[in-house]
Amino acid sequence: MTREAITLDQQWVPSACTLPTAEQPLRVAEFDALFAEAVQAVRRPDRTRLLLDLVFAPDNAGRASQLAARESGCCSFFSFTLTIADGVMGLEVRVPEQHLKVLDALQARAAAAAGLT
Repeated sequence: MTREAITLDQQWVPSACTLPTAEQPLRVAEFDALFAEAVQAVRRPDRTRLLLDLVFAPDNAGRASQLAARESGCCSFFSFTLTIADGVMGLEVRVPEQHLKVLDALQARAAAAAGLT
């Protein structure tokens, strides 16, 4: 996949992001791939918290944790928690109130990529 083939929804990338602009479309594509291939359900238990139920597989756990760690490095307002218990895997994403629009965009993107809309 080339950088030219990836379109970037600017709502997705907050101004607080320190990831170089040229790398942002590639990161968005990584999230889209994870969402399309691993997300089974999207839930929003409260305004600042998003829960993604993932297909239980070691590869998905590795991808989710690596992506969360890299995203936390450039967008430090995100808080990610990967939980694996009893054959169920989930990724929790939290943001402070001032970044709710970013979480809204993440939720919409995850649901659309997973075919849940």
